[in-house]
Amino acid sequence: MGFDRERYDRIKAAFALDDEALRKIADDFRADMRAGLAGEDGATLRMLRSYAGLPSSRENGSFLALDFGGTNVRALRILLKGNGDYEVLSKVAKPLTLPGVYDYVSADATAEEMFDFLAEIIDEAIEGNRMTKYLLGHTFSFPSQQTDLYNASLIVWTKEFATKGVEGKIVNDLLKDALARRGMTNVTPVAVINDTVAVLLAAAYRQEHTYIGSIYATGQNTCYYEEFADGSETATVINMESGGFGHLPFSVYDDIIDASSEQPGAQRLEKMTSGRYLGTLFGTALADLLEQDGAYPFTSIELSEIVADAYLDRHVAGALLEAKTGMTFNAAERTLLQELAAAVIIRSARIVAATYAGIIRHRSGENPLENQYIALDGSVYEKMPLVAHHLRAALDTLLENDAVNVQIILENAGSALGAALAAAMTEAK
Repeated sequence: MGFDRERYDRIKAAFALDDEALRKIADDFRADMRAGLAGEDGATLRMLRSYAGLPSSRENGSFLALDFGGTNVRALRILLKGNGDYEVLSKVAKPLTLPGVYDYVSADATAEEMFDFLAEIIDEAIEGNRMTKYLLGHTFSFPSQQTDLYNASLIVWTKEFATKGVEGKIVNDLLKDALARRGMTNVTPVAVINDTVAVLLAAAYRQEHTYIGSIYATGQNTCYYEEFADGSETATVINMESGGFGHLPFSVYDDIIDASSEQPGAQRLEKMTSGRYLGTLFGTALADLLEQDGAYPFTSIELSEIVADAYLDRHVAGALLEAKTGMTFNAAERTLLQELAAAVIIRSARIVAATYAGIIRHRSGENPLENQYIALDGSVYEKMPLVAHHLRAALDTLLENDAVNVQIILENAGSALGAALAAAMTEAK
């Protein structure tokens, strides 16, 4: 199967972002941050206040963490020892749905049933202890309206959840009621945070001068510590919902993905960068190259396998491409298609790097850039070939001589540790 080389070059170029385009993304992101903080119309960044500060690294004691980000829920008892040290004393993990046995995420399930199940998991984590007083932090990774660290009400279920009686309710109130029904009055929910905020808190506990936390996985979102130089508000971590950033140079393939998505017009940055969409972007571009309708259904894992193939004849990539398209390609064509897959991935990494550069410049203002860290969690950053290298390279390009002052650290214990820290920080107030 041959394909037109001129057509290929044009399609591949659709995923190219030169340094000038990258600087514009960083500048536009910074401007949108200011607009979002001020609540201006037209801002695409939601800039949600988390009402959490940064840990002091002196937090200590035993705290409970509830990690509720999907159908698998974890409850942990964590001992904070200070100076970034901690120990997981117990952990219980259970799915919210077990086929043929129970399903707490369907439209037939109620809030009471779901939260009674969560209370049961927490009870197992404390081994039925009714004497010791525990503060509980809750990583709740669903869209929520928050007025303080305790009060977060679910706006709308996502991730195919449909449990009745939770939307519009304060999730900590629902949990507190369930704990009371079980006689667990020694457990007090005190904090709700987003999973991105949890990544930042966990990293900042162990590494001073960490001000940015980011998840780069199936979805993409970033938070950062905002100090409000004008003194208008108390310093807090801001959950940016950065996947919704919309001032970007969209290709025709981005527009196709957006138009066919569940929410056209929303989450435009996420649709260009996250693991959920990268395989589909490649499949859409490949279909265009081969003059076929629609998109070939590649996953981000398959995209990684294509790019990772280092054999001279690229037979691993070739087998995947043949399985999806029903067409065979020679070694030279496989290499070109591998380069197209790489272009999709590299663009993703460069866009995400530009958002980080925008945050860093926003935080520093006119001041010299201090030594600092970006905490990153997620399978795309950690496992997808090319991502870490090109993200770092783009950051170096954008920050120029200041790049040496910014380091990236991997933080993959965030959801639970961050929740425990959020609880501990309420005690310190």
